[in-house]
Amino acid sequence: MSKRVFRFFWLFMTSQEQWLNKMADDGYRLVGTTTAHYEFEECEKGKYQYCVVYVANYSKEHVEEYIKSLSSYGYRVIYKNLNMDYSTGKVEIRPSAEEGGRIATEETTLHKELLIIEKEKDGTEFKLCPTFEQRYNAYSKLRMWGIVGFIVSAILCVVGKSVLW
Repeated sequence: MSKRVFRFFWLFMTSQEQWLNKMADDGYRLVGTTTAHYEFEECEKGKYQYCVVYVANYSKEHVEEYIKSLSSYGYRVIYKNLNMDYSTGKVEIRPSAEEGGRIATEETTLHKELLIIEKEKDGTEFKLCPTFEQRYNAYSKLRMWGIVGFIVSAILCVVGKSVLW
């Protein structure tokens, strides 16, 4: 039996990872994602574990090479978007990204900012997951841009309402 769940985590990758692992412990394996949905199928309880990795700062070639290396270890990788943007033909500028990843389009890494990596539990440690400090350093620029965007949007909303009244 399959199960489709609506969830949106925005910048909270650790919460997303914990939720996916809880779903796996409850007997659901992730089979796909859409903009705001996760699709699961029933499986043996606790058979899989997940790690969520932010890759939007890398070029398409770098990410594809990383996925190939993960696949060689037997891991399954699923792309996930970071925002709830439904537009097409969009270009996104990422000033903090490496060379080759600063301009994201649908052909490169736009709407593919996260990798959900699945591993069968076999008693060995899932060493891909970075420590809290490593995640904090990697996400600090991302969070800063998210907070700045939120503040600018809030100011524009207030100013826009004032002008209309």
